[in-house]
Amino acid sequence: MSATTADRVPVPDEVVEHRHVTVVSRKVPVVLTVVTALFAVLLALAPREGDATFRLATGNDLVALPNVVVPGTAAAWVAVAVMALLTAFAYVRVAARRKVPGWVSMVFAAVFLVGFLAWAAAGSPSDVPAVRVIGGAVLLAVPIAFGALGGVIGERAGVVNIAIEGQLLAGAFCAAVASSVTDSPWVGLLAAVLAGVLVAAVLGVFTITYKVNQVIVGVVLNVLVIGLTSFLYSQVLVPNPELNSTTRFSNVAIPGLSQIPVIGPSLFNQSVIVYLMYLAVPGVWFAMYRTRWGLRLRAVGEHPKAADTVGIKVERTRYRAVLVAGAIAGVGGAFYTVVSVSAFGKEMTAGAGFIALAAVIFGKWDPVKAALAALLFGFASNLEGALSIVGAPVPSQFMLMLPYVVTLLAVAGLVGRSRGPAASGEPYVKE
Repeated sequence: MSATTADRVPVPDEVVEHRHVTVVSRKVPVVLTVVTALFAVLLALAPREGDATFRLATGNDLVALPNVVVPGTAAAWVAVAVMALLTAFAYVRVAARRKVPGWVSMVFAAVFLVGFLAWAAAGSPSDVPAVRVIGGAVLLAVPIAFGALGGVIGERAGVVNIAIEGQLLAGAFCAAVASSVTDSPWVGLLAAVLAGVLVAAVLGVFTITYKVNQVIVGVVLNVLVIGLTSFLYSQVLVPNPELNSTTRFSNVAIPGLSQIPVIGPSLFNQSVIVYLMYLAVPGVWFAMYRTRWGLRLRAVGEHPKAADTVGIKVERTRYRAVLVAGAIAGVGGAFYTVVSVSAFGKEMTAGAGFIALAAVIFGKWDPVKAALAALLFGFASNLEGALSIVGAPVPSQFMLMLPYVVTLLAVAGLVGRSRGPAASGEPYVKE
């Protein structure tokens, strides 16, 4: 048999070698290296003498845990060592062309938080209240988590929801007015849901029906809602303070669970909206991955033409997803005025909608991961309060910008390589 004939002999599939090339990003170990190095430099240039005390118990705990006392600077250096080990592990994974597991970033963040608090509280007469640190982070994460869930639903259906900030702010305003008029936080919550749906409906009309650029529409809606609520606040609420004095939800302690040390008072002695967040995260996950609605939603976000071919109404599915997303974001807006404070303030969301968008990307368009990302940003926002308790030598201006710095680091580095829904941001034109 000649060489030419032999070359033409078909090779059986069983002997064909299939090679899969995995593209691994180096961004995660690089960011971990930078954070570890900066923390080590801080400890070297500004060592603090004395012990740090972490208070783990409250008066209602089933079992009172003793305070944990550690040498502040030494504990911080131990945290640096653990962070360095996690960074080395990340480099080993990348060198082996394997993805860095998500738990590495979460453990790294937790170790850094503990080490930083130990350094900050060294020599301070005040304890670090673990319950307040965790509970405050959960509270600050609530509107971000609801906004992120709305963002995940919208983008999974192919609609980029830049208007989360506007939905949160509209929900906060309407909840404040409705709750003040009726003396009922439940009516305020319902008004916030309707406000979120209204903003979402406007977004849907322009982006789904009229095919306008989704990013531009979202930005315009944010500016519109900010301007409208600011005008109504100045012209209506300020002259009539009775319209801006809300009745807030009170905390409800879950028997048994609220008495678990540390996490009990933090997680299970909260308001109704916080408990709604606990239900919304697994609920959205189940609806998205275990129901026909979720399958259709993901189909129109990945390949709308193929979905249309099999009989799925693409525009109808996207409208429903956008409206549901707006309702969920509206609940997050209600948190500001029927849980957090008892009055509406101009631009009181302070960019939480944009942080929610970052949580969507950091969570790789998954509802559970996006909620965990929101919790991370909540911890970053809560550090200012924790450090003020112990009198840490950290400028307040730096602490105010910390949530946004963490957002940049998370999206630019810790998220690694990610791919959003293929048709996200693309209007569907039926041929």
